[in-house]
Amino acid sequence: MMKRRLALLNLYDGLPNQGMRAIREILDEFNNEIEYTEFDVRGKHEIPGTDFDIYLSSGGPGNPNEGDGIWDKNWNNLIDSLWSHNRAAIYPQDKKYVFFICHSFQMACAHFELGEITRRVVTSFGIYPCHKTAAGRKDSLLAELNDPYYVVDSRDWQLIQPKMKVFKDHGATILSIEKIRTHLEYERAIMAVRFSNEMVGTQYHPEADPDGMLLHFSKDENKEVILKNYSLRKYTAMMKSLEQPERIERTRASIIPSFLKDSIKKLNTKEKVQF
Repeated sequence: MMKRRLALLNLYDGLPNQGMRAIREILDEFNNEIEYTEFDVRGKHEIPGTDFDIYLSSGGPGNPNEGDGIWDKNWNNLIDSLWSHNRAAIYPQDKKYVFFICHSFQMACAHFELGEITRRVVTSFGIYPCHKTAAGRKDSLLAELNDPYYVVDSRDWQLIQPKMKVFKDHGATILSIEKIRTHLEYERAIMAVRFSNEMVGTQYHPEADPDGMLLHFSKDENKEVILKNYSLRKYTAMMKSLEQPERIERTRASIIPSFLKDSIKKLNTKEKVQF
């Protein structure tokens, strides 16, 4: 069977992280079906062409509304090209499949003008429940997960105030929203969006694995960063939540793998059948 080509877009700009390691490990599980090429989008201004079958764009630091005028423009131009390609393509095996994670998700939502990308009052950092919408309960991306399901969240920014007419015009749907917070009046953020049959993304980090998180945050230097930027209470709560690793392991084992399996299946469709 022919391997499908995947472009892995690294948006971390050289920042030490667990995200890229975790993504690579998931992709390695599909090494019989996928071969991937990594692009340093921010640090080296690398950007793939439209000749890949699947695209996976990572999380990253900073304001999703800002860039250096080069990498962000290249990234947005790529998304426009893939969107245009998919609108012109008739059959699923001829389309391009895209997954956006966290920072990339925020950029995509801003690019398609789906709502307001705003800075959070308080940084969201830890493991939290995430609730499916009616559309999310029917979507194959979340089919293997409970409702609510648990995710690793790490962000200063969020998508709120969705423009439902824009969603409708694009054929986009909201798949899940932030945890219920009865003690706060802040609007709940949108946590997952299907932009089209081929493009989908999550505000959280579906690649995160409990062993990697436990190892990373047990190191003194990383613990100090959390204590400096957050609090001992936040650090203690996060470490305690890792005592139930099955919560995020199920998310890790489901979302990106489901996206990849679904994309490969559609790309390998022999019959010329439209959606």
